[in-house]
Amino acid sequence: MSSPNSTSENTQLWERALSEFEGDLSRANFSTWFKNTTILKQDDGIVFVGVPNEFVKDWLQNKFHKMILRSLRNLSENIRGIEYTVFRVEEKKQEKKELSLQNTPQEGELPLANLYVNREDGLNQRYTFDNFIIGSFNELAYTAAQAILKKVGTNVYNPLFIYGSTGLGKTHLIQAVGNEVKKNHPSKRVFYTTSEKFSVDYINSVSQGSKAMVVFKNKYRNYDLLIMDDIQFLSNKEKTQEELFHIFNELYHNNKQIIFSSDKHPNYIPALESRLKSRFSAGMIVDVQEPEYESRLAILRAKAATQNFFPPEEIIDYLASSVQGNIRELEGLLNGIICQSQIKSRNLTLNEIKPFIKNTAKPKKMLSVKDIVKVVCDFYNIEESFVYEKTRRKEVVKPRQIAMFILREDFNISYPTIGQKLGGRDHTTVMHSCEKVKIDMKNDLSLMQEVDQIRAMF
Repeated sequence: MSSPNSTSENTQLWERALSEFEGDLSRANFSTWFKNTTILKQDDGIVFVGVPNEFVKDWLQNKFHKMILRSLRNLSENIRGIEYTVFRVEEKKQEKKELSLQNTPQEGELPLANLYVNREDGLNQRYTFDNFIIGSFNELAYTAAQAILKKVGTNVYNPLFIYGSTGLGKTHLIQAVGNEVKKNHPSKRVFYTTSEKFSVDYINSVSQGSKAMVVFKNKYRNYDLLIMDDIQFLSNKEKTQEELFHIFNELYHNNKQIIFSSDKHPNYIPALESRLKSRFSAGMIVDVQEPEYESRLAILRAKAATQNFFPPEEIIDYLASSVQGNIRELEGLLNGIICQSQIKSRNLTLNEIKPFIKNTAKPKKMLSVKDIVKVVCDFYNIEESFVYEKTRRKEVVKPRQIAMFILREDFNISYPTIGQKLGGRDHTTVMHSCEKVKIDMKNDLSLMQEVDQIRAMF
């Protein structure tokens, strides 16, 4: 394990990074989120960034982590990760020396153990079912996860494959399963990893020779619960996919539990081997969607309560009504409001909240009919021009009907306008197409999943 860098080296590194951030961000954003931050130390390629409070910590993790990591890696090739930790600004200024991470945490700080991911099993103990919010958008995935806990490895949910867009709580859910299994079955060997880390592990083993490959194979085949996140990153990695296939078979045939997550249904991950898709389909495939209003409200209330923040109900209601993004975006906006309230030493008014949300929330995409048709056609791998033609070919009719359905249901475009835009068709044809897709989705789970996948691409 490498020794931490000196305080002066860390200070110089962070000042260079800050100068880059300042050029990329507005003055308000830079001042709000990077004031009183510093590098506490470096250890084994991990940079420990000190922040003044939990609000800034969460915001940097959720909003600026990629930017910070990219900048630090450009400045120092040895850096491979970042940990954020709350520290006392006054204490840092007074001591004027390197902060020892072995010290007992001061009052108001988090214990350092809570800031680390367990290096042995990859799990973060903050991801539990106690702080997991359940709503209609994730109820099926939650139920499947709970079923696993009753009979690890020997249930119909093996493997469990959870998919959905980023920021919807998939990682929280699958890590919560791992933490719960560890708590209830201490003897079981649990391991969480991402497909990217798995791939790097495999490549390193190959480069180190046959003995390293034996160690690699034994490592992954001896777990009682293997959790692999972001499986979509295995796309086009043929050798890594092949190794995962063999590991999967070994675990599955020995009644070991396997859990995967992805931003796409396995059938629509590009360049994923058919035999892997078949294995994923052997258990349970469930999706997590964007939370509806009631779930957004529950999430915001729970997150605010954990930080002892109790604003007027109209604030939470406005935030839940105005922002229809993912959970991560909701939390980020809430943290921003909490931080602004803390700075002003009072709750913000609704009139103060509105411009903050307008300026901070991710803007909705402005899509044309042509944009939507293109997404649908790309999904079904057909030429866009076919949708506008007067053809009844089966491979064209289905995508055309789905495009009409999405234009009507998701974008509230009138039947006559849809007909006019899609080849000059009569509005009754559009009505019939939309109704057909709606009925077929109720009776055909695969079609419902296809439409969900297309919607996630907007």
